[in-house]
Amino acid sequence: MLHAEMLRDLKPAAASADVADWPARFTALHQAARDPRLRAFYAAGAVAGDTPLQDVPLLALDVETTGLNPSIDGIVSVGLVPMTLDRIRASQGRHWLLKPRVPLDDEAITLHGITHQQLSQAPDLDDVLAELLSIMAGQVMVVHCRDIERQFLDHGLRRRLGEGIEFPVIDTMALEARLHRRARPSLWQRLWRPAPAPVSIRLAASRARYGLPRYRLHHALSDSLASAELLQAQVAHRFSPQTELRELWH
Repeated sequence: MLHAEMLRDLKPAAASADVADWPARFTALHQAARDPRLRAFYAAGAVAGDTPLQDVPLLALDVETTGLNPSIDGIVSVGLVPMTLDRIRASQGRHWLLKPRVPLDDEAITLHGITHQQLSQAPDLDDVLAELLSIMAGQVMVVHCRDIERQFLDHGLRRRLGEGIEFPVIDTMALEARLHRRARPSLWQRLWRPAPAPVSIRLAASRARYGLPRYRLHHALSDSLASAELLQAQVAHRFSPQTELRELWH
């Protein structure tokens, strides 16, 4: 997961932004998809929005990238961890190193700890796509900043297949933003009260507020595990296992 402060340079995703009925959307996407792997992914369907969270099949997802612009940057690793509200199946987690189609610069190497040598024999995203989509099929993704995971996978598929991908997510960063978003202060407050310090909604800072331990940052598998644990804490403190999925998904 990239630094949240850097996300100001990332434009919000247009695709999937306002989907209210994901099952209906998947039906339409299945009919329109040309690649057989995408058709199989959409054929698995999407969970209904009125499903209680305790019954939702969840899959924590994280991607690490060469930069922040999905139009020109690429994916260097993907991590997946299956989960429910009461269990994280870390032993079933998957992690892929992927060879991007753009150069990996020194800043990305420093951030992720992934070297040119490690990626020299790594597969392309297209080589693991069938397995990746088969694991994602029928699940709701849990991410920390949906504009990273969805945009980079969408652009990565467009470059390879000529068609992108859409899928529902629960965004733990957006859930933190809901809680810490401040109302615009009145003129009186702006004149006489000092502005409170901004609250970080980065993954590590969000986890710390719930007493969760620190993990290695910018590793796709550990960041997906960290997002999974964060969602469990958020639901336990602020929602309920009976909360309907539509209240949290995007």
